[in-house]
Amino acid sequence: MKALFPLLLLAACLQAQPAPYAKPDLANVSYGPHERNVLDLYKAKSDKPTPLVIHIHGGGFTQGDKGTVGRMILEGCLKNGISVASINYRYSTQAPSPAPFTDSARAVQFLRLHAAEYNLDPKKFSATGGSAGAGISMWIGFHDDMADPSSGDPVLRQSTRLSSMYVTAAQSTYDPRIIATMIDPTTAQHNALRVLFDVKPGVDVLQAKDRFRAYEEGSAVTYLSAGDPPVFMFYPQVNTPLPPETTNIGIHHPKFGYFLKERMDKLGIECTVKTKEDYDGRQQQQQQDIVTFFKKHFK
Repeated sequence: MKALFPLLLLAACLQAQPAPYAKPDLANVSYGPHERNVLDLYKAKSDKPTPLVIHIHGGGFTQGDKGTVGRMILEGCLKNGISVASINYRYSTQAPSPAPFTDSARAVQFLRLHAAEYNLDPKKFSATGGSAGAGISMWIGFHDDMADPSSGDPVLRQSTRLSSMYVTAAQSTYDPRIIATMIDPTTAQHNALRVLFDVKPGVDVLQAKDRFRAYEEGSAVTYLSAGDPPVFMFYPQVNTPLPPETTNIGIHHPKFGYFLKERMDKLGIECTVKTKEDYDGRQQQQQQDIVTFFKKHFK
């Protein structure tokens, strides 16, 4: 648990907010069979179907809640005619990967199925989240469409495709083998990754060959291909080496963003990476940039 604490602490800081900007129009709507398969919907006032941003909470895959949707996202979107949904998903302590990812994908499909009922435009869905929620957002965005036209479940017949993703402190890969090289070996051993991929106690995650495929299938970058939606990435730390005593915070290092940007640039897909230096003390500008990004890619 000690190794997990820095990740949970930063996730909590990312989502710590003052009093909620708005109350959901629909609360605790069930989108799946598990008790954590619930969502809240904040509807923008409009006579026409609105675009939708789906917030996916962070918390190391072991904690967090849909109620932590940040005011910056909620206020910015609602004031600009964009509705917001905020979802829960199964923790990795309840069901390891791919459960948190597939739960979240199902939430996208559920909202698309009920788009007309909720006054949403099913062709204009984007996702956002911090840390674990960021990784899930990009996993859905890059993944091939998971719609199953032959499914007996009407939810699963819906598309999972997104228009864009705005993410904070994102991990573009959860593969410890890549993280060990890109960040450092200590970060690769992060307990959140061990729990996410159900690596047995005492087993080195870098040697757990039976989990290698799960690492790849649980990483957003694995699915990246031409034609995928654009990403705007913000990191609340600077892109500098970290001192040894804080190396565990490497799990949120901007290197994850530049690692992804290099690959997206080669495919000709828009990818913006901003760090603490870009927005230090300028939250209004950050909110404006977020809304501008969403609106640009909803067209």
